[in-house]
Amino acid sequence: MRFRNVLLVPLVALSACATQAPPPTTPAPPATATTKPATAAVPPPAAPVPPQMRDISVARAAFVRETAAKYGIDPATIEAALAKATIRDGIIAAMSRPAEAKPWRDYRPIFITQGRIDGGKAFMATHADALARAQARFGVPAEIITAIIGVETSYGGNTGSYPVIDALYTLAFNYPRTGDPTKVARENQREAFFRDELGQLFALGKETGFDITTLKGSYAGAMGWGQFMPSSYRQYAVDGDGDGKRDLFGNVDDVVESVANYFVKKGGWTRGGVVMGPALRDPGTPDYNAEAIEAVKPVEAFEVLGYHTNVPAPATAPVQVIRLDGMGGTEYWMVFDNFRAITKYNTSRLYATAVHQLAESIAGRADAVATATQQATAQVIAPVGADAQATQAGATPP
Repeated sequence: MRFRNVLLVPLVALSACATQAPPPTTPAPPATATTKPATAAVPPPAAPVPPQMRDISVARAAFVRETAAKYGIDPATIEAALAKATIRDGIIAAMSRPAEAKPWRDYRPIFITQGRIDGGKAFMATHADALARAQARFGVPAEIITAIIGVETSYGGNTGSYPVIDALYTLAFNYPRTGDPTKVARENQREAFFRDELGQLFALGKETGFDITTLKGSYAGAMGWGQFMPSSYRQYAVDGDGDGKRDLFGNVDDVVESVANYFVKKGGWTRGGVVMGPALRDPGTPDYNAEAIEAVKPVEAFEVLGYHTNVPAPATAPVQVIRLDGMGGTEYWMVFDNFRAITKYNTSRLYATAVHQLAESIAGRADAVATATQQATAQVIAPVGADAQATQAGATPP
């Protein structure tokens, strides 16, 4: 949902989670500048106001009224829960330095390690039946479901130690501010997102009977083995074992089917579809890197530009080309619909690439990942047979 406690690997792992899109907000008006002589120095951005010095009383009171009306909850119940919430500077600091700001060469080693690969294989062996049922029902490969849980919480080993209500309360009313006028609208939008998620937490408590003041999760308020934000928990969590509950905190049947359900319902996952393959460039092809992976073009359009892939795909398949700063140099990848499905879990293209490559390695295709990475870096066209193409590119078989 970003959203992951110690501040490096555990923190990073818990920052990526199943999230909803932020609600639309009215951007704050741009700051106005006083006219100065041409020789005057431009003043630096104002320093952000420390959380403990902000007056949130008006916004807090409005939140209580609106949440009570929207979800049919007694305002006194909301007030009683908020009275137990604490604004935490550590949460603000963690949100201010997401792992996705790292280059791919530094991001990849955080998630794709031999320990995480071995852990994924053990998870798949232990929960083979639950994963097989989820794959059959939703069409999401068992290794992709496993990789998500591995990236998010190390297979349930690190689901977060922050009180969820503290995380959401902090970010709902004290989202970190940079003081940069050009970022005000974005910061307002993010704060509104977390304020909505705080309201959704109260709704979740009403629907499930959870004592929301006792729930633990990431610094961003994501919960359970799959790190679902409250809105995602409400909308996409499913009862995998038919016991009448949707438990993402310890019921593996519920966890794996909920992750798969999210991929299909939110991400639009295509059963048997390709995730990504190396983008091989003709000599002299101009550099390219997608600004938005949703702005797709057909494969044949990229071929005209000089970009090809050895992953078998229809000429009309909607794709994009992304560039990553890898260990061996610049990597170019052609990404497909299922790559975009992974980014619905976390919008970072680094995250989606890590999930895919971890899944391939867990499934025993680490050599294919290495080959594809070499091709993406070398950018040379090396035609092979159709069967070998899918393997070399690390394509997930149907």
